Amino acid sequence: MPLDPSVSRLLRMLHTGSTPRELTVEERRAALAGLMRLGQPEAATAPTRERTLPLPAGPLSIRLYAPERAAHNLLPGLVYFHGGGFVSGTLETHDGIASALADAGGCRIVSVGYRLAPEHRFPAALEDALAAVGHVAAHAAEFEIDAARLGVCGDSAGGNLAAVTVQAIARSGGPALALQLLICPILDYRGNTASRRELASGYLVDQATLDHDLRYYLPAGTDAADPRISPLRARDLSGLPPTLIHTAEFDMLRDEGQEYFERLKGLGSAVSYTCHPGMIHLFYGLSAVIPYARAAYEEIGAQIRAVLS
Repeated sequence: MPLDPSVSRLLRMLHTGSTPRELTVEERRAALAGLMRLGQPEAATAPTRERTLPLPAGPLSIRLYAPERAAHNLLPGLVYFHGGGFVSGTLETHDGIASALADAGGCRIVSVGYRLAPEHRFPAALEDALAAVGHVAAHAAEFEIDAARLGVCGDSAGGNLAAVTVQAIARSGGPALALQLLICPILDYRGNTASRRELASGYLVDQATLDHDLRYYLPAGTDAADPRISPLRARDLSGLPPTLIHTAEFDMLRDEGQEYFERLKGLGSAVSYTCHPGMIHLFYGLSAVIPYARAAYEEIGAQIRAVLS
């Protein structure tokens, strides 16, 4: 299927001729923030409130979302990790995504403002993610979340973080999770799939972007093939919760998402895999300019409700 016309218009509008390797971290952050302001609705609909988690590494900001007109009772919940390559993205830039997930999925969302590189390199983000999930699980009632219906979600680099967190929890015997939802996740920083080769440039997120971000995320000498960085490379995927994976047809990360699904399917953990036709990476965060995103949220929301009902 060809690129969706709205996606083609967006790509033409964003083309600047500069390469990610030429950007500083500050410019990378500003570029993502500008893109998200352009592509997200003017106002999120899910009610929100701010809070700080008292975690071992220090206070961590979170933003809480509830479905529209939600009563003060226990609902399913997802701990959400935003994208941005581990060097950019904030609670604010991904506000519309978290809001859409809460409304579509009929669940509470805990969006985590984990530490970013290069100020805080690997494994700081992972430490924050593990601590945040553990805290929410242990205090679920305080968040008006049913602990038996708690899951983890992330998009792009946040999908990587969600996958690594879920694997670590499964290995450590941590809190039981009811779902992992991965949206266009980065699962193998050393991948060489067909989609990586065929879509390596020109489709919003490219190999140069991943290389740029990884250079700032990893301490010198760290192997990107480490499963804590490339979770697709983990040998043992047993014991993971029911899994929903969504990719995009014109996303270089597409094939690793499908490969992860196939591995989990063989172990009985996978629930569904969806590749959205005509779409690029981050389409779901750009609903103001890519109308299809709204239909995608309806599908994702229905799946969340089915698993966490």
